[in-house]
Amino acid sequence: MLNTIESINNAVNNFIWGVPAMVCIIGVGLYLSIRTNFLQIRKFSYSIRVTLGRMFRKRGASDGTMTPFQAVCTALAATVGTGNIAGVAGAIAIGGPGSVFWMWVSALLGMCTKFSEVTLAVHFREVNEKGDLVGGPMYYIKNGLGKNWHWLATLFSAFGVLTVFGTGNATQVNTITTAINSALLSYHLIEEGSAHTTSLIIGIILAALVALVLLGGIKRIGSVTEKLVPFMALFYIVLAFGVILLNIKRVPAVFSSIVYGAFNPAAVTGGVVGTFFMSMKKGVSRGIFSNEAGLGTGSIAHACADTKKPVKQGFFGIFEVFADTIVICTLTAFVILCSGVPVPYGEAAGAELTILGFTSTYGSWVSIFTAVAMCCFAFSTIIGWGLYGARCIEFLFSSRIIKAFMIVYSLVAILGATMDLGMLWSIAETFNGLMAIPNLIAVFLLSGTVVRLVKEYFDGEGKE
Repeated sequence: MLNTIESINNAVNNFIWGVPAMVCIIGVGLYLSIRTNFLQIRKFSYSIRVTLGRMFRKRGASDGTMTPFQAVCTALAATVGTGNIAGVAGAIAIGGPGSVFWMWVSALLGMCTKFSEVTLAVHFREVNEKGDLVGGPMYYIKNGLGKNWHWLATLFSAFGVLTVFGTGNATQVNTITTAINSALLSYHLIEEGSAHTTSLIIGIILAALVALVLLGGIKRIGSVTEKLVPFMALFYIVLAFGVILLNIKRVPAVFSSIVYGAFNPAAVTGGVVGTFFMSMKKGVSRGIFSNEAGLGTGSIAHACADTKKPVKQGFFGIFEVFADTIVICTLTAFVILCSGVPVPYGEAAGAELTILGFTSTYGSWVSIFTAVAMCCFAFSTIIGWGLYGARCIEFLFSSRIIKAFMIVYSLVAILGATMDLGMLWSIAETFNGLMAIPNLIAVFLLSGTVVRLVKEYFDGEGKE
């Protein structure tokens, strides 16, 4: 049965992430960049200034909303997850070091895509029956494209509900259990045979914690993410920079292998990864899995922000992709490649490869700290995607079903703790691709609205 599921998923995955998907994702990002005169480059310093300025501005949010800082933390909570750790490791193993280069390319164009998604989400959002601000791809399709396109909004929401269980929950929990088990085994605190029991216990604890946060509503979600995200990101960045500094002599060779391997992967991987397209496919798909540019999911959190300026909130999208992929994913790649650990090219790899990069540099003692960092990353992602799933199911049915969804979503953590990682990543990657299609169509068709809003914003000097 599992072999059949795997075969079907592989066939669908290969089609979705084939040439048409690469053209769509890269193409829409390039199209939006051209139409906005490469806003993500022209206004990069402005976006960082605006983003950081609003992050450190302390103010409350009205009922049913988040502060702009809480919104970006919730979106970052969902993006800065195991895709940055296990996903990057998997991309390097299957696509070679060159896949990192294609992550950078997808991130550069993805900055404009995510900017557009966030801007549209805030512009076309609604207030639901509970008084909460709701928005995202399904709402900018519904309110921006009209009744004839309602089917596309329904399709996005349906794929969204299916995606959150794998991308947002099961893969994250699986990485948490891998990290904790690796740390406990390295200290001989558990035996090899008892790892499954430990995973089950971890799954039950996580299910309870996730339910506790999500059932508390939008205010509690925002409150948790604004405290957790800055701590975990800074903690991980410091650890990763330490590995790079201790192996600084290898940095030029690593950078060369990334650039050269992007176009000639066989020369870098000894022929194990022999195709340029495989390197590109893994880099782009894992990059999108990590930063969500093109999926539209991050815009769901931003739609909750207590702001009246869609474009100003849109600049958070540029910052998110930069922080997630250009900074954190790159640091993970350099931890693996600079540390000199053997990379199993052509085979599936995950968080354990990243952990090995840290322990080979610092020693086994650091495994407990990397486990803590990965647990924070993964848990924050579960929370963020829980909000996304709730909004999608609310759009399909009503807000009355949200609590039931939250309970089911929380219980999936128990399944994710004991499932096979390889198949989980593959299925999550497939649903990510399916989710991106209706969103990219909508963003492409609404690009004129984005251009108009940007012009109006800067004509008004961008002042609230």
